[in-house]
Amino acid sequence: MSNNNKIEINAISDENPLDYKTLNEVIHRALSQGKTKIVLNNVCGQRFIGASLQGNIELIINGLPGNDLGIFMDGPRIVVNGNCEDQAGNTMNDGTIIIHGDCGDVIGLSARGGKIYVKKDVGYRVGIHIKEYEHKHPVLIIGGTAKDFLGEYMAGGIIIVLGLKINDDGSVEESNHPICGNELGTGIHRGKILLRTDENLEENLGIGAKLFEITESELKQIDPLLDEYCDAFSIPRELIDRKPFKVVKPISKRPFGGNYCGQIV
Repeated sequence: MSNNNKIEINAISDENPLDYKTLNEVIHRALSQGKTKIVLNNVCGQRFIGASLQGNIELIINGLPGNDLGIFMDGPRIVVNGNCEDQAGNTMNDGTIIIHGDCGDVIGLSARGGKIYVKKDVGYRVGIHIKEYEHKHPVLIIGGTAKDFLGEYMAGGIIIVLGLKINDDGSVEESNHPICGNELGTGIHRGKILLRTDENLEENLGIGAKLFEITESELKQIDPLLDEYCDAFSIPRELIDRKPFKVVKPISKRPFGGNYCGQIV
């Protein structure tokens, strides 16, 4: 990529963070000038960065982006060199978000395509209502652990949790925290959650979710995704194979079917 296509933007002016609307206006102005690689420095909690962006665009974020990073995004690549707040990838349609740190709650809310790779841990209700749309299958990979309600109301796609502890010096070891919280896969009716663990997860399951042994076809399906994840964060691929995966899938396509009126009149 030519340097003519790259621009650096300071998200702070006169020692104060730019308003999120102002920052996004600056980003769109750069795109209108033909820039395709935008480096955002000193990001400090601004929301909606990358909202509705389309096409072959790359955003490099140095700092802490606020809620709804990449909301409605359709194609770009976003790299966060640090942590990220809640709802990254909200309703994204396509593209890639790579987060070199921890991430907050509700990551990937209602995403129907694209990939979200989180290097470390995530919070609550991650992957809620992610879904498949035509040929699109969203992928969410978490290097560390997740909290309660992982994959809640999941309607398609893949969530993978690796249960690693990735230290600041780049070394990798097994996390000593539970790989997930309670209500795992509550209301799941399509898609699957794969957890790299030897923990007994039966008591963690939510309504409508069931544990299965991983199949050879599922291992082949996730293998290139794991390769891509490890490349993104410089994690030795062979470490992933030291523990087996367990798979959470839906019991039925209508886990709450009995809770609704079967006959109106």
